[in-house]
Amino acid sequence: MTKLKLGPIADDKPMKIALELPAALHRDLTDYGRLLAEGGAPIEPAKLIVPMLERFISSDRGFAKARRTTG
Repeated sequence: MTKLKLGPIADDKPMKIALELPAALHRDLTDYGRLLAEGGAPIEPAKLIVPMLERFISSDRGFAKARRTTG
């Protein structure tokens, strides 16, 4: 089993996102979704974006510190 930073993706109400991704990033997200699914149905790149951003923001110590000091 591959150790990935993201855990299971919640099956939420879908939302529409319109953004352009570089082709290489889209391929990486597609591969990540396939690995995260562990043999099940691959997770679409759009469903990975929010959890990845949430994880990034929650682990950014500089952001947390700046947020505390600007209050």
